[in-house]
Amino acid sequence: MVIREANPGDWPRIWPFLRDIVRAGETYTYDRDLDEERARGMWLTAPPGRTVVAVDEAGTVLGTAKMNPNHMGPAAHIASASFMVDPAHSGRGVGRALGEHVLDWARASGYRAMQFNAVVETNVRAVALWRSLGFEILATLPEGFRHPVHGYVGLHIMYQALHPPAAADPAG
Repeated sequence: MVIREANPGDWPRIWPFLRDIVRAGETYTYDRDLDEERARGMWLTAPPGRTVVAVDEAGTVLGTAKMNPNHMGPAAHIASASFMVDPAHSGRGVGRALGEHVLDWARASGYRAMQFNAVVETNVRAVALWRSLGFEILATLPEGFRHPVHGYVGLHIMYQALHPPAAADPAG
């Protein structure tokens, strides 16, 4: 597996699984009827953000991640990221590889921490993965997410301190 910068030609291979994951309504706070144009604009982020794909030796897109400052201005030193793994390729370490890649990017870019704003508590595989990569749950917003099967469930805010050298500042 190789993780590389996403390019516009990757979008037709990202969109089918991104669309299906969003429509399922179990893990993302995106509108379930998110259209392709809006999804592309949200996912293929512009600098200082970055979007990557994980591909196998045949060039198949296995998953994707987008990373960006979590906020602007005086809070731009905190990174965030979102991840989508094609369900046809789950269980192969794609999410872990993307998570490690994003953390390396955030550290190298000078971010002081990474925060995930809305990890659905019933997404137990993601919660376990992020915990295994050093994230902690700072808080849970009770009933913050309306799950199509479980009803109202919590949204975790997850965090990891990165502590890059004090001289590094992605906000400029």
